[in-house]
Amino acid sequence: MPEKSDSYAPRVINPVKIEQVLILSATEELQKAAKTLKRDMPWVTPLVLTGPMEAMQLASKRAAVLICDDTALNLLDTASIKQNHPDLVVVLLSSMELIHCSPPSVSAEKFPYTAWADLVFAVNRRDCAPHRIITSVVRSAEDLLNMGRYSQARRYIFLVVDDEPRWTSQFLPVLYDIIGQRAAVKVTRTYEETLSFLFGVGREEGISQEDYRSRGHGDDVVCLITDIFYPHGDNVRRDAGTDLIHLIDRYYPRFPKIISSKASEADDLRSTAFLMPKGDPGSLQTLREYIHDFTGMGDFLVCSKTGKVLYRIKNIREMLAVLKTAEKPTKTGQELRHILEASGERDNFSTWLYMHGYKDLADRLLPMHAKGRRLVSLLRRVFEEEIERVDAEPLVIDGREIFGLEELLDVLRTLPPSRIQDYSDNDVFSTWLDRKGYTELAEEIRPIHGSGQRLEKILIKKIEKWMKFYSSQK
Repeated sequence: MPEKSDSYAPRVINPVKIEQVLILSATEELQKAAKTLKRDMPWVTPLVLTGPMEAMQLASKRAAVLICDDTALNLLDTASIKQNHPDLVVVLLSSMELIHCSPPSVSAEKFPYTAWADLVFAVNRRDCAPHRIITSVVRSAEDLLNMGRYSQARRYIFLVVDDEPRWTSQFLPVLYDIIGQRAAVKVTRTYEETLSFLFGVGREEGISQEDYRSRGHGDDVVCLITDIFYPHGDNVRRDAGTDLIHLIDRYYPRFPKIISSKASEADDLRSTAFLMPKGDPGSLQTLREYIHDFTGMGDFLVCSKTGKVLYRIKNIREMLAVLKTAEKPTKTGQELRHILEASGERDNFSTWLYMHGYKDLADRLLPMHAKGRRLVSLLRRVFEEEIERVDAEPLVIDGREIFGLEELLDVLRTLPPSRIQDYSDNDVFSTWLDRKGYTELAEEIRPIHGSGQRLEKILIKKIEKWMKFYSSQK
């Protein structure tokens, strides 16, 4: 990690990493998935346990996830195991069809052991094969552990509301591929669980009008992805998703809402939420584009009242140029000021800045109450100060200061591969590049993880390619 107080410090979403993945299953496919973990999550140590007795004897302070199949979990006393292993997350990978498509109460009535797991996923030999979902399972466990005990981040949560483990097992690998290490994912399976997470209450009447932002995690959510049908009260209701969307519109209108459903009820919400029909060809690519454009992860969009994209802003230097246009005493400048006012009221600036590595600046701009020219003047001043600071801010590795691509490439060629992995695992390289204005390069290396010389060669090759491109643009 950076070694000087004035050097770049990354925004780490999960300060505590899962170090061990313990697999208790007689299923060969699940045991083989350990190889996938070694390749895609080289910072974890997978271990296949020999039987329930070995699991019961677990005792460690290391962050770990215990992955069980149906038979194994049914034989364990998970409460006793957790007493000796406080940072252990228990995950069920179920092969039972009823569990795949049922809400938690139905699963627990038929298979009581499902209630002992912190997370439940569906597994089969097709789209939910163990090697396909294992990394997202571990990442979900890491997110759950950090959200509950360790993370101090702001604006970093994708909230997914769906009661069927089958869909979340298919969907989370795609979502994690899109968001990389810039956000965490929270999965809730009932209306009441969702209320508790967002507002810290079990019923709508308990929502505090004065301090609701401080009682739950709602202020840290950057996007809601919800089904229409899931448990609300004692039964699965057709209006659960609709009720949630209306509640979010009332308290958190700033963050985008995605409805993942083919239900006809979803059409009534088209004006306030983005519709993503489950299973439709091309729907996941559409989702990728939407998340890129509207959750702060990609370009900052400046749109007219009719929805026409006027500017796609990739970095703070481009943002500064738009702000200078908005200051002008012209009709265009006036229209821009009104648009930027609306963005400030929805906290779009702070969310976008958090996602692009400008934590301190995002904190400063979180409450945006300024209007008109005063707003534009304030934004221009703080962006100019930030650009000056970023230009003078090095990434420090092994005592070497890095200010540009040439120096980064030189360090990568000489740095021990183990040190490269440490920086890659936490998205330090990509976020630093994003801050420096190399947005396209940052996007391309963000999902790359690995170890050894293979990781070193991939990163060097990517940087060399984009150096040629940036040189040609000068």
